[in-house]
Amino acid sequence: MIELCEVGPRDGLQNESKLLSAETKLDLIERLISAGLRNIECVSFVNPKVVPQMADAEEIVSRLPKREDVRYGGLVLSESGLKRALKTDIDALHVVTTSSDSFNLKNARRTVEQAVAELVPVIKEGRSAGKVVSGVLGTAFGCPFEGEVPLKNVLGIAEKFLKAGCTEITLADTTGMANPAQVREVVSRFYEAFGHDLSLGLHFHNTRGLGLANILAGYQSGVKRFDSSIAGLGGCPFAPKAVGNVCTEDMVNMFHEMGIETRTDLQQLIEAAQWMENVMERPLAGMLMKAGTA
Repeated sequence: MIELCEVGPRDGLQNESKLLSAETKLDLIERLISAGLRNIECVSFVNPKVVPQMADAEEIVSRLPKREDVRYGGLVLSESGLKRALKTDIDALHVVTTSSDSFNLKNARRTVEQAVAELVPVIKEGRSAGKVVSGVLGTAFGCPFEGEVPLKNVLGIAEKFLKAGCTEITLADTTGMANPAQVREVVSRFYEAFGHDLSLGLHFHNTRGLGLANILAGYQSGVKRFDSSIAGLGGCPFAPKAVGNVCTEDMVNMFHEMGIETRTDLQQLIEAAQWMENVMERPLAGMLMKAGTA
């Protein structure tokens, strides 16, 4: 069984020049839930002046459909973001740092060491408040400014996050630099370091067309939890040449064709992607929404 985390309402929209209303975002979330998605990253508690697409985070959370079978997540980069998140009833905190100094200085205005030092207490406080806390390590497969990121650095951050109380770790390929052989190696090293009981997730971008290949490599290496974005929306405002996330409906189609269950309705996902393309008023990256299933 595959566990999907839909990041379209957050990562999918944060780099878009078109600002969507709260009503449209909530409509998107309801369509995703209707299609069977049960883990949705819906907001980001970041500076609204820097990322205006996420300025309505508190409003969105307050108006989300209240369902015990759906987990809503919000991205947190700092202590100030945590304070905002804890004033809401968001279910899960996605605590993020990148793994390279150059990228983290652009993304969060602090080095990796400084970010980790700030985020360890954030994780502990989030856990004390009864939240699920997932640690997300960006640029885990390479940095557009520094190139290769030593795996020992990524493992070190993960260890500190797990000791602080994270119940999950997600490795993010922020600018689509990973390849399948690298994915297999990194996943193997993570399980070797932390054991196979580790709840490990993967987050890929399709910048160089390897998104689904990397997902498959991760699955074949034992990973069952993957991030994706409806219609392939997404991209980081601080990453050069950033393009969308792995496309949700394309990934679901791949797994279904392989006989692997995702507990989602593929046709409804396609319809949600087509609706999203109309909302954004431009062609989106998803392939299945264009080609169909026949």
